[in-house]
Amino acid sequence: MMTPSTVVFLLGVLALVVAMVCRKNVVVPAIVATFLTALFYNGDVVQATMAVFRASIQAGTALFDLFVVIACITAMIAAMRNIGSDVLMTVPFTKIMLNGPTAYIVLFAVTYPLSLVFWPTPALALVAALLLPAAVKAGLPPLASGIAIALAGQGMAIASDYVIGMGPAIMASGSAELAAESVAISSLLISWVIGAVAFVLAYVLVVRKLIRKARIAPELRVFETVSAGSMDGGSSGAGGGSSGEAPSGGSAEHGALPRQYSRLAKIWAVGVPIAFVLVLVYMLLGRFTDLVPWDDGAGAAFVGGAAVVLMILVLVTSQRKVALEDGSTHLIDGLSYAFKAMGVVVPIGGFFYLGIPDYSGAILGLPEEVPPPQFLFDTVAAIQPYIPANAFIGAFAIVLIGMLISLDGSGWAGLPLVGGISVQIADHVGIDATLLAALGQNAAVWTGGGTLLTWSSLIAVAAFARVPVVDLVRSMFIPVVSGFAVAAVVVAVIG
Repeated sequence: MMTPSTVVFLLGVLALVVAMVCRKNVVVPAIVATFLTALFYNGDVVQATMAVFRASIQAGTALFDLFVVIACITAMIAAMRNIGSDVLMTVPFTKIMLNGPTAYIVLFAVTYPLSLVFWPTPALALVAALLLPAAVKAGLPPLASGIAIALAGQGMAIASDYVIGMGPAIMASGSAELAAESVAISSLLISWVIGAVAFVLAYVLVVRKLIRKARIAPELRVFETVSAGSMDGGSSGAGGGSSGEAPSGGSAEHGALPRQYSRLAKIWAVGVPIAFVLVLVYMLLGRFTDLVPWDDGAGAAFVGGAAVVLMILVLVTSQRKVALEDGSTHLIDGLSYAFKAMGVVVPIGGFFYLGIPDYSGAILGLPEEVPPPQFLFDTVAAIQPYIPANAFIGAFAIVLIGMLISLDGSGWAGLPLVGGISVQIADHVGIDATLLAALGQNAAVWTGGGTLLTWSSLIAVAAFARVPVVDLVRSMFIPVVSGFAVAAVVVAVIG
């Protein structure tokens, strides 16, 4: 039933979308919308004020473990950076960049697994410090290099977030009917569909032409003349923007090879990737077989714990005298980065959680015996009769919803809303709720994570590649949106 408070909640959602379209920060509108929704629900100013705080607490509690795992990975990379192991991990790939096309493939192929395990922004520092200059030298123009990195990292890897599991966990929090593990698997497969389409179309429509121009006019390949020292400046520029870039200056300074790396650095450059491959293999065995014990949602804990253990081992073996101090510093810096990059999600997510009955009661301070309101579901129920019972329309509708809700430039805050809507309309349109939610997650994170917004973390990619972020968006728009369309058709057919 559409009550006054439900209408206010819906108006709050629309206000956030308008603010996103206007490229305005949505934190304040989200807080105001939370206050007004609570006020119209209980008519108590004091309780509405408390609801603003409780909403952030609920969102923060739901997301805190994922903040910590990001911090752990960032801390591990910082420890590796101290001895140069982070750069050595990527050195072998520079030897197979023979020309522009191979460089495009190698950049994409290396960025994807690094971003899947380490998250795109920290991985970007590794790729940009060494592989990007090598790719440009091989004949791949900076804009084409940026496209490869963005599609693989800011797009395909983070859209599924299969290893760390932040995206699926947030999505599943939108409804008790969604399981994070199931959403993760579906999101991974859908991200491959979108990624394959975008990768091929981007090459055919943009990259191939850029490579030809670079052959005719070698002066377009200006990036190879830039010193490694100025790469550090690019990092600072990215970090100062809205991308939430992790501290990465140390990586950049290793861009000018050769450098005498210690035997220990070489050992950890091999050891860390092997360790994470073993972690991934164990997780896959746990998810798909009964050979090892596994609990749903344990991916973040396993990855985060492994990262901390590896950080300590790297520090103890390389810098024993300052290992205690450096370990603490790296973890604190990692937490600072995690909250800087993802902290904005908390108040925005708090508003969306207010629309979900699993959280609304706690946010509004209701006794357990009082049925919590379900603003989101009431809204969907009101508009559902006007949605045609058609799988294709349902799939494309959730893609559009995902894209709109990600206009804040992250794609994360609105995932509970997308998950809740997916469950509500799944039966109506004849598509499995998990598949529909995974499609919405991909649309949201590909858009805001980002490949289609100039105010997303794409700024960091543009800064490293030294190309206008607007050019990156223009180049990827048709390939990525085409990927959405193909994925929507696939989901509608198999749903």
